Amino acid sequence: MELEDQAWFPAVWRDAGTAYLEFAARFNDPGAGIAKRLAPVLEATGTRRLVDLCSGGTGPLPGVLAELEREGLEATALLTDRFPNLPSFQRLQDEIGKRVEYAAEPVDALAVPAELSGLRTLFNALHHFRPEDARGLLQDAVDAGQPVAAFEVVGRHPLQLLGLLMSPVLSLLLMPFARPFRWSWLFWTYVVPVIPLFILWDGVVSGLRVYSIPELHELVAGLRGREYVWEIGAESMTPVPAPVTFLVGRPKSPTPVARHPEAPAPAES
Repeated sequence: MELEDQAWFPAVWRDAGTAYLEFAARFNDPGAGIAKRLAPVLEATGTRRLVDLCSGGTGPLPGVLAELEREGLEATALLTDRFPNLPSFQRLQDEIGKRVEYAAEPVDALAVPAELSGLRTLFNALHHFRPEDARGLLQDAVDAGQPVAAFEVVGRHPLQLLGLLMSPVLSLLLMPFARPFRWSWLFWTYVVPVIPLFILWDGVVSGLRVYSIPELHELVAGLRGREYVWEIGAESMTPVPAPVTFLVGRPKSPTPVARHPEAPAPAES
């Protein structure tokens, strides 16, 4: 069980964990590798919008958008989450501008509203779902005819597990620099060390729950409906020589996704 997935878990601790992960992602940025996998899907489907599910503290999304722009694809992103981290969403919007919008209300990744069309992305999030729910998440994308892509930077590689075990020490060093900063994070890090222990627990559980390549093949094998093209594998995408697992799917039909779908109104600044 990952603590951040629980509705009863205090938002101040959950937001600290996602802010820590976003800050760490800036140092271990997989943006170039992810963009390389997303670009062909954007081209094939005609969409230029990422509908990011389970966005947390925004994770590697800034690097992904920057890399797509370098490749000539000016993509936009809509941030969504079951527990929206609105300060982090607003911070990224302030940094990037109109290329980023966010849904202020909770969005269920298992039943994405029909009006949220675009390439559905999950960064370090698919493992949060048990097999029946992970398959349901993919089935929801297939039913809507939307492309979907999931990437897992965490895993059971020795270097990845070592990094997870070191997370309490790293959180002690990095939490003062996590943004948007909250003074309460310092109390829960240095006086009562809930945040380092929470990051350690959820990190190790995440690494152990990540789907293997055969398990990902098994998930898509049970999907019904229109025919999809799936790419599943693992490759190095970060400075750490450890594999990033990926699953990318798009409708086999060349019918494009709308380029300028309607988006929900972003939260007021």
